[in-house]
Amino acid sequence: MTSPLTLISLPLFPLHAVLFPGGHLPLRVFEARYRSMVHGCREAGAPFGVVTLLSGQEIHQPHLPPETFYATGTIAAIDSLSPLSTGLELLHCSGRESFHIATARKLPLGLWVADVELLPADHTIPIPSYLRHTATTLRLVLQKIPQNHLEGATDAQFADCGWVANRWCELLPMERKLQLCLLELDSPLVRLELVADTLERAGITP
Repeated sequence: MTSPLTLISLPLFPLHAVLFPGGHLPLRVFEARYRSMVHGCREAGAPFGVVTLLSGQEIHQPHLPPETFYATGTIAAIDSLSPLSTGLELLHCSGRESFHIATARKLPLGLWVADVELLPADHTIPIPSYLRHTATTLRLVLQKIPQNHLEGATDAQFADCGWVANRWCELLPMERKLQLCLLELDSPLVRLELVADTLERAGITP
């Protein structure tokens, strides 16, 4: 059995959000700890990790207990970084592999870093006929979103269980705990089946 790849001292960005592999995340960055982290990652050509807050706030508040976050997250690669105003920058990043935190520690300036084990990427699984409506409906929904980051999505992506499931997990108004459960599922087919159930309950059809 192959041992999972481990990344040491991966910088973490705890958020009230879930980033999925293949997804896109825009962030307004203004705290000194994260601006320094993002610039350091960009200069080194290195990623950071997005993790979902369990308790606490995105913005550091010294009088409150330390934030806590889920142990599963997603590697984020920096696509672009541009200034909006003094001390405020717009960051666009893309989701890569998911990971599980082995150990995490908070540095003196408030930045979290962790040693993480990368989780296996989804295998490409063609969407079976009984689930093809999930891809058809996704295409229709995305056509109604102006200037969305998925305008260049390929037919191959729309035919893949994991990719379609992940995009729905980003779009549907799910509880974060459910999003994380779906992120952790190692079967993209089962993930898409659960998404299809959610679409049916919500009355979302082609």
